[in-house]
Amino acid sequence: MSGQNKILVIAEHDNTAVKAATLNTVAAAAQLGGEAHLLIAGWNADGVAKQAARIDGVTKVWWADAPHLAEGLAEPLASTLLPIARDYTHILAPATAYGKNVAPRIAALLDVAQISDVIAVDADDTFRRPIYAGNAIATVQSHDAIKVITVRTTAFDGAAPCGGIAVVETLAAAVDGGGVQFVGREVSTLERPELAGAKIVVSGGRGLGSGENYMATLSPLADKLGAALGASRAAVDAGFVPNDYQVGQTGKIVAPQLYFAIGISGAIQHLAGMKDSKVIVAVNKDPEAPIFGVADYGLVADLFAVVPELAGAL
Repeated sequence: MSGQNKILVIAEHDNTAVKAATLNTVAAAAQLGGEAHLLIAGWNADGVAKQAARIDGVTKVWWADAPHLAEGLAEPLASTLLPIARDYTHILAPATAYGKNVAPRIAALLDVAQISDVIAVDADDTFRRPIYAGNAIATVQSHDAIKVITVRTTAFDGAAPCGGIAVVETLAAAVDGGGVQFVGREVSTLERPELAGAKIVVSGGRGLGSGENYMATLSPLADKLGAALGASRAAVDAGFVPNDYQVGQTGKIVAPQLYFAIGISGAIQHLAGMKDSKVIVAVNKDPEAPIFGVADYGLVADLFAVVPELAGAL
């Protein structure tokens, strides 16, 4: 990797604290070599900028603070970033809903191709990313002067949140809001861990039969384990749970220490979102279910008998 690389990481945060996905993206930036900077764009986010300055591996923090940056909208953020963008060889964002919103606009404004969902860095111009729902890995080489990249956060261990001594420098927020206006946001509040970053995930599928069965069967187990709740696309489409529970190619990509797949057949779409989990436990009454092909432990049984028994034994 070239020591001449200059990397800018677009931080995901909530104006109070840096999100864990940012630490994973900083870790990916470290593999490129060179100098890594971080952009904090928000409102009343001075505390976040100070926190970001302590992240190991970050040498400078750009801090842009303005009311129209409060909600993380892609348009004003990209306009704010543009004056400094060409100073960098690489611009990285996490492959979360936030990063997937911001990175394409930045790439378009810079007239470069975006490299999405990177899981490995082979060289400063060569990266690996999954395709075909994770059934194949593509090696992509880019000759663009600026590489705009989204990072699959589960593929990189997070950088240490402390140990750094970066300088914080103010970046003027763009006046132009990009023609967009924030109207409102509906946020689901959960007492359990956030799905994308949870160490243990208990997921349910269509085999649970209904939303009532989903909650009655899985909640006691998740409560005992301190786990996040997830679901297959089939369960979400059937209305058992909201779509923010969905694990899979079109949902959240997770890689917890322990993943329970209960009543989930194991469609390719779902496997793409969880097969990197460290330990996978599957419960399904169909011995031919594809989920058993990736499971470390599989139990062919009636989930309505087995799961309450497991929860009771914990």
